[in-house]
Parts: sequence; C-alpha cells; structure tokens
Amino acid sequence: MPSRISAFQPGNNDGVSVFRIRPGLPADLPVLTELYRRASLSNSGNVAALLAHPEVLVLTGEGISEGRTRVATSTWDHIVGFATTLRSGRALELEDLFVDPDWMRQGVGRRLVRDVVAFAQRVHARRVEVTANPHALAFYENVGFVHVGQVVTRFGTGARMHLDVAAGDAP
Repeated sequence: MPSRISAFQPGNNDGVSVFRIRPGLPADLPVLTELYRRASLSNSGNVAALLAHPEVLVLTGEGISEGRTRVATSTWDHIVGFATTLRSGRALELEDLFVDPDWMRQGVGRRLVRDVVAFAQRVHARRVEVTANPHALAFYENVGFVHVGQVVTRFGTGARMHLDVAAGDAP
C-alpha cells in the first residue's frame, strides 16, 4: 500500500491533501521530464548554465526502467515530485529529488526523502548521500543531511552531504 502524508494542496480551501508515493512507471517519463525541466529552471541561478546545455534537462528513463525512481502524486494522481536513488556500496546515492514548482514547500520533498530513508533501511544501506547544489542546501540540512565537503560538478561547486540511516529513523 502506498505511503501517505497530509499537506496543503495549492488552491484547495480545505488545506489538506494526501500524497502517495509509488514506483515510477515508463508512462510517467514525459511528465517527469517536464517536471524536472520546470523544477530545474525555477532557480534563476541555474537558468543560464542549464539552457546552454539543454541535453541535461531531459531524463533518460533509466531510473524508471531499473526500478530506482519513486513518484509522489497528489490525491488526484497528479505527479508532484520524484526521487531516484542508486546503490553505491553500503549507501544509497540520491541522484534526483525534484518537486513541481507549484508544490514546493508543501512537504513533497520531505516525504520523498522519508521514502528514500525507508527504502535504505529495507536494503540495509548505512546512509543516504547527495550532492546538493547551493539553493538546495538548506532543504537538505532541514531534513537531517550533514554537510561533509565540497565537490566540483559540471555546473559549479556542490555540497557533498549524507544522512546516516538507523532502524526507525526518518526525517
């Protein structure tokens, strides 16, 4: 059964919505690609570099076909975010975590991280690791990731972070 969390639905006067987390499906790829593009371009600090390399704004679908992508949907099965992980030794690498800009700051990203942590526990991973771009640093710190260093990426410097996973822990 999909996991659920209460959160505010934009434009909904009752203030309550249910997010479901489910595996990504091949049919989701066009929607996820558009969400990925919109979310990536929602930070003005990234726009010039991303538009100069439009190939990075297209998802390959490997995470979906390999069963590594989890999708957050609203009550109405509208896709509002997704996360993709990759096993790396005793850790899970959080490759993608993107939320539809209209749904940002509504608990979707936090819920996806919780889902990743639960998966890490099931597969006995010791930690979840991520390379965060500067505008996502505060989010990752707020959900429990610890900054452990800087790394150079294709588009600048990123923060290398991890979240230790212990049985029963979830942000």
